[in-house]
Amino acid sequence: MNDKPVVRYDVENGIAVITIDNPPVNALGPGVTEGIVESLEKGEADPNVKAFVMIGAGRSFIAGADIRGFDKSRPPPKRRSYELLDEVNKPVVAAIHGYALGGGLEHALSCHYRIAVADAKVGLPEVLIGILPGGGGTQRLPRLIGPKAALDMIVTGRHVPAPEAKELGIIDDIVDGADLRGAAIAYAKRIADARPLPRVSAREDKLAEAKADPGMFDAMRKSIARKARGQKAPYHCIAAVEAATKLPFAEGIAEERRLFLELVSSDEAKALRYAFFAEREIARIPGLPKDLKLPEVKTMAVVGAGTMGGGIAMSFADAGVPVKLLDASKEVLERGLQRIRDNYAVSVKRGSLTQEQMDERLALITPVETYEEIGDSDAVIEAVFEQMPVKKEVFQKLDAVMKPEALLFTNTSALDIDQIAAVTKRPEMVAGTHYFVPANVMKLFEVVNASKTAPTTLAAAMKLGRDINKISAYAGNCDGFAANRSRIPFALEQNLMIEEGTLPEQVDKVMVDFGYPVGPFAVADMSGLDISYDTRKRRKAADPNYRMLTIPDRLVEMGRKGLKTSAGWYDYEPGDRTPRPSEVVKEIIREESEKLGNKPRAFTDEEILHRLLFGSINEFCKILEEGKAIRASDLDVMWLHGFGFPRWRGGLMFWGDTIGAREIYNQIAAWHQQYGRHWKPSALLRETAERDGKLSEIRSKAFGG
Repeated sequence: MNDKPVVRYDVENGIAVITIDNPPVNALGPGVTEGIVESLEKGEADPNVKAFVMIGAGRSFIAGADIRGFDKSRPPPKRRSYELLDEVNKPVVAAIHGYALGGGLEHALSCHYRIAVADAKVGLPEVLIGILPGGGGTQRLPRLIGPKAALDMIVTGRHVPAPEAKELGIIDDIVDGADLRGAAIAYAKRIADARPLPRVSAREDKLAEAKADPGMFDAMRKSIARKARGQKAPYHCIAAVEAATKLPFAEGIAEERRLFLELVSSDEAKALRYAFFAEREIARIPGLPKDLKLPEVKTMAVVGAGTMGGGIAMSFADAGVPVKLLDASKEVLERGLQRIRDNYAVSVKRGSLTQEQMDERLALITPVETYEEIGDSDAVIEAVFEQMPVKKEVFQKLDAVMKPEALLFTNTSALDIDQIAAVTKRPEMVAGTHYFVPANVMKLFEVVNASKTAPTTLAAAMKLGRDINKISAYAGNCDGFAANRSRIPFALEQNLMIEEGTLPEQVDKVMVDFGYPVGPFAVADMSGLDISYDTRKRRKAADPNYRMLTIPDRLVEMGRKGLKTSAGWYDYEPGDRTPRPSEVVKEIIREESEKLGNKPRAFTDEEILHRLLFGSINEFCKILEEGKAIRASDLDVMWLHGFGFPRWRGGLMFWGDTIGAREIYNQIAAWHQQYGRHWKPSALLRETAERDGKLSEIRSKAFGG
């Protein structure tokens, strides 16, 4: 048991220094609030203390509350530290480094003064876990920076860099980070005798903004309507900030508390907390030695300058890693570079990137035309056409030119990595690093472990993903790996239901209502129907029992390949990406359904939803049975970041738990009898149902589950 206090108190030259020391990020866990209160009371009673400094030990000020505590019943503290910080009669200076997030920023807002180092970040990100700031943040921040700026921060949950925070008025001064404690004590001495104390709770001037623009709150509600569909937290955040502009401070605090308590135990908040922890757990691979000496990857190469290769190169440039971009064709290379320039230019136009940052990133991408020019790179990612002979040819060349210690990665989305590795003399240094489209934007980075991949290669690939701000997820080597394989039943079922009489627009509406930003048929049009067509042909060649899909195949064969041909499942007007129901598609569906002997029937929204999602839950279980993934929660994260699954539902397996493993198993067993072998229930699903277990808690037995 660790008896080290989580809050330390000492006095230096008349300044009481309150140090939060609760590693790793000084979260507001048990004892922290009590320690702050005790320190404030001690300093308030000491006539030799003229002012306070509150500072964090280690790498942060206070990075928020201990989220695990939300699911535990804990008695409230006798006094809330936020309130006492506001009430003390001696000035308190918050000295911020690292992060001041959530309750951390709320503590800083309760102080009279706030200083920070230049690379600090502040924010109130509670909305991202389905709640709102519950320590006065929705009441103090609007009083300090105005309700419009406060709405932007609280409703988006974004982290604000210290220079912007100073410009907004959150930070009073930016100081040299070499000796933050010393700078804070000096600052506290300078303002020790200043009166009256600048209490944020007493300010009213910034609230006049709401009287001048009373429609700002409804405007914010309208602006988030599409993105926040089905969620409560963003709207409660708006209501709490609005209360700050209409109620006295104490009443506003009471309203904030009421709204907070309404959210904290909601299904939405529980799902978002599950997602938060699942994203942290996914990095852990059981059995992988922690003391592995990993090869350093300081320079990268990418082979293939198409859309995917260019996006991969951008992902490294965005992270400050020099990258060489190779393509056998000068024309493709130049087009790829122009596409990269255009993508960055759009970001500059939107204001998410400065011209200077664009120039810096472009300077990190070096186009090359020969394999020899990439030979000295620490690692290479192949991103060429998705055909095995092409991949093998590239890897033979890479094996010949890359330095002996270089790592060889493939971006294939489904092909057998053992076959690719076998053409090299270093199969232990080959792994899959599967990006999702667009590669520079999508967070998921699927790391595929082939049969001969060395632990150091696997660990280095996982670290590489994290180094470029991706979420690295382990997968075993099989057709489609974990993410795409788990999606196959979803894609199959959406097409089979079309054969039975439903229409693309009904399926898409069900999934948008469920929380997806776009329906699956509209997504297929965006991706290109010819891509899945080629995949189906490959799978049919490998498995004679594989069922081809007559309707999407016919669409491709008649030239309806999706958005790029202005016709796919939907019709599109020139220059307009809006999908419009197609009479041509409706007629093809009718004709092909008739050929199959199907009588068109009506589908309920619930049947559509369950047919789409239950099959993938079953496939999740099969993937875990085979040891091709580690945890159900890992697969949930893959769906959140690879396929746009609504985050506020937690993940596919977490959502499945709201229905229950037993009910899902029974339905799948019934569909197995009705529809045949592709609905065969997983043994692991049956076992989980029989013991009334939770789907989201399943771990693969191959990894000690």
